[in-house]
Amino acid sequence: MVTGATAGIGEAIARDLVGAGAQVVLNGRRAGRLGELVEELGRDHVRGVAGDAADEGVIGRMLDAARDELGTPGREADLIVINAGRGLAGTALTSDKSAWDEMLRTNILGAALLLRGAGERLVKELGGASGTAALDRARDIVVLGSTVGRHISPFSSMYGATKYAVNSLAEATRRELGPKGIRVTLIEPGFVVSEFQGVAGYEPKWFDDVVARIGPVLTPADVARSVTFVVSQPPAVHVSDVLIRPTRQEYP
Repeated sequence: MVTGATAGIGEAIARDLVGAGAQVVLNGRRAGRLGELVEELGRDHVRGVAGDAADEGVIGRMLDAARDELGTPGREADLIVINAGRGLAGTALTSDKSAWDEMLRTNILGAALLLRGAGERLVKELGGASGTAALDRARDIVVLGSTVGRHISPFSSMYGATKYAVNSLAEATRRELGPKGIRVTLIEPGFVVSEFQGVAGYEPKWFDDVVARIGPVLTPADVARSVTFVVSQPPAVHVSDVLIRPTRQEYP
């Protein structure tokens, strides 16, 4: 299951997983684009659930679709990718404060709600299984964070603050669910060229200057390969944190 799958990193992750043989539930706000992507990737092994990934009803429908329509009937999703989010240029002093509520809701509340919903279902599915019995197959929750969630950047401190929260949620949940046999992984990309910059409101010249200085920057496909690598490990092996940067990016 992949949220925010209609563009950028989410779409690339979805494509990579389908290419690796996975059956995938895709989520995105743009129903038209989501439908096109489902048709392109194939209805035999892909489903789409349109809507806000921070809405509990949408989260429930995504998890239900994975359990009831794909894979082994009655079995919960093996992999939940929490990718939906939005950026915002600027600091606490300079960013557009009218965008704060939506960003906080999507980046933090939405991630927390999906962590909870997915975690509860996977724990219930495991029942009382413990030790090696809980490792009958890999169960993964992958959270997309950011390098600015580890190394705060002055040019996007409000967005970075939400990713600090997401990074903390991921690690805390890893410590809670890991002993039960559920892997929670944090992926922290550096500069990635996608629709993100335009939506976040970054000045095109500023980003072009960054690319000229540190490029080539990452593509969504670079991040997607990292996700597929992590979740392809044997159930008893957990690559729990991946920080991926362009080679020439020194900071953040």
